Amino acid sequence: MGRWADLASPQISAGVFVQCQGCKKALFADEFRANLKVCSYCGHHHRLTWRERIEWTFDEGSFVESDADLAGSDPLSFPDYTPKHSAAQSKTGMTDSVVTGMAKLSTHVVSVAVSDFHFMGGSMGTVAGEKVTRALERGCEDRCPVIVFCASGGARMQEGLLSLMQMAKTTAAVERCRDHGVPYISVFTDPTMAGVLASYASIADVILAEPKALVGFAGARVSKQAQVTKAPDDFQTAEWVLKQGMLDRVVERRDMRATLSTLIHTLGYSLRNKEARIG
Repeated sequence: MGRWADLASPQISAGVFVQCQGCKKALFADEFRANLKVCSYCGHHHRLTWRERIEWTFDEGSFVESDADLAGSDPLSFPDYTPKHSAAQSKTGMTDSVVTGMAKLSTHVVSVAVSDFHFMGGSMGTVAGEKVTRALERGCEDRCPVIVFCASGGARMQEGLLSLMQMAKTTAAVERCRDHGVPYISVFTDPTMAGVLASYASIADVILAEPKALVGFAGARVSKQAQVTKAPDDFQTAEWVLKQGMLDRVVERRDMRATLSTLIHTLGYSLRNKEARIG
């Protein structure tokens, strides 16, 4: 017991071990990161920061951030919103919950938006909605595919109706991509919920998801109150949503880059052929 107790002590385990949020087993931190923050025992996909998502998905050094200066406001003077927002900025180094820009994926240029759950639960306010909209519009302007990584609890309640308006705005931007023949791929990560799911996330040309990602409109407690029959054990997981026909594929994180690269190559080829015929 003494040997294992020493290993569990904070002084020794700090920075050396991490605990899996799924199976609760101890993992070597270096191996955990080398495995893209996926548990080697149970396969649990832990949440990533936007920087990790960019680093592990796109060509090295190719990402160039856009709209980094966009800043929100407190339109409703919601109690404690400003200090909470400022605290999230200090903690994450982000201005809001979404980071956008241009990157390359296997040398193909793409417009990218990445939501980070660490910033106020990835909630969608006016800034996040505007950034996603601009990422989609850049795809139209530059005639390149758009990839959006979703990770959100939904619309940001502290911004009231203005946050809900982002659902319509982002949906309209997706429609403009469709009008221009620009491919749009969304990736559901844990969690993809509520207003984000009910807007731009669910209307992509191709929808992927990471394993066991929480996907749904209402939270588990609300859903349970509305259920007539008992929900299945995998209810509101990516796998369950796939069986309902809402997803195209559940993709392991280690395979995400290759899967996206194949899709971009195929859809980008179709886009170039269309432009050639128009020209």
